Amino acid sequence: MKISELADWMTRGGDARIVLDPQSGLNRYHSAPYPRDVLAFASSTANDLSADAMAFLENEFASGAAKLESGEDYAAYLDVLRSRVSAAYRLPTGTDIFFAPSGTDLEYVALLAVAGRKPNGIANLLLGADEVGSGCIHSAAGRYFANETALVANVKPGQDIKGLPPIEMGDFPVRNPEGEAFDSESLTGQMETAIADALAAGRYPLVHVVHGSKTGLVLPHLDDIDRLRSKFGDDVAFVVDACQARITTQAIHDYLARGIIVFLTGSKFMGGPPFSGFALLPSGMVASTAPLAAGMASVFRRAEVPVGWAGADALPDSGNAGLALRLSASLFELERFQQLSIERVTRVVSAFNQAAGRLADQLRARKVAAAPAEDAAEEQEHPIEMQTLVTLDLCHDGAGAVSRTLDFDAAVAIHKAMTADGVRLGQPVRCVKLADGRWGATLRVGLSMPQVVRLDGVGDAEMAEWLQSAMDRIAAALEPRLG
Repeated sequence: MKISELADWMTRGGDARIVLDPQSGLNRYHSAPYPRDVLAFASSTANDLSADAMAFLENEFASGAAKLESGEDYAAYLDVLRSRVSAAYRLPTGTDIFFAPSGTDLEYVALLAVAGRKPNGIANLLLGADEVGSGCIHSAAGRYFANETALVANVKPGQDIKGLPPIEMGDFPVRNPEGEAFDSESLTGQMETAIADALAAGRYPLVHVVHGSKTGLVLPHLDDIDRLRSKFGDDVAFVVDACQARITTQAIHDYLARGIIVFLTGSKFMGGPPFSGFALLPSGMVASTAPLAAGMASVFRRAEVPVGWAGADALPDSGNAGLALRLSASLFELERFQQLSIERVTRVVSAFNQAAGRLADQLRARKVAAAPAEDAAEEQEHPIEMQTLVTLDLCHDGAGAVSRTLDFDAAVAIHKAMTADGVRLGQPVRCVKLADGRWGATLRVGLSMPQVVRLDGVGDAEMAEWLQSAMDRIAAALEPRLG
């Protein structure tokens, strides 16, 4: 297939976020499902497709992708993709995989997995709502988050999805107004109270864990999760939001061994095109789930649901070639990355982090810590999770002194202007407040798996030179706009 045809397929089978503007050829996140000649450290938001991944797709779908619109062929190909995911992460036997058109849609999977366990519905306890995808606030509440899904075009954001139980939302901020992360123990204490309150009200508590938030946080700690599991047993369930895909194989195994669902997307650190996602379900979980809610027929196709989930036969038996291509490209990047040892990955990530640190100093900006103060050493122990993404606080210098009073809206405008100049960073995130209560300006500089693979192939001197040149370009595009 031609590149233009492949790119066109990858803009189908999702919601409006995936559609390209006819003039710019980009989606609303200023990215595209085809290679472009831009400087991009935007893996915390969305990637362009790499040239290598496009070459892979050209070969993989040389005879075309249209057959994947057939339910039978789509199901067969998703089984191939399940095998690829399983092999890449060396998943435990029995792990089930639920595919979704986006990370936002994955929220429904966790709700479906615990539906029917308590008479008064679900208490969905989110960590850091401002550090997960904005649409997740709707989907985590069992509602549509856009004007369309990958299947239908006549829904409304905030509209309840038919058949899901009542859902009460809880939100636990992960940072204080100064941008400092709360420690795991205090967050866990708040969760413990909320879990007990939910059970007393006849609701089943579903607790979200963040592993690689929008600013790289990993909270709460495994030992604190274990404490909650020990106290509440089967009366609580956990789901890990690792949608940034900044997570190691071992961490995935640790969660699955505890019966915890793990969310991943292919469009962030993994480096694939926007949008795609998959949930890893611990062995045996599917067999214990309630039948799928009727409204899921407007969200998921039958083949995307693991075999054995009651009620899946009521879902449309059709295909989604666009999602299949996006997933396949993402897994191509994952498979290449997973061939690297942690030592080789750490070499690249350390060089990136040093270069990003120099950029922060040059800009009189502060690197937002990717761990609570008492866990500072954790950043060195978790390079993939915490060091592949640097959040720049443009309002404070390295010592914490106020350097500017730019607010969040100013950062959005700066981000857009830089993108027009061919320099793409991650979108601003609300994690630092100004003295007057406004959210301060931030931007994110993030590595992707394709970049790690490419930089792994060069020596230390060449890598350092390339990274410094890249940071110099970012500074040149950013400094004049900071005032």
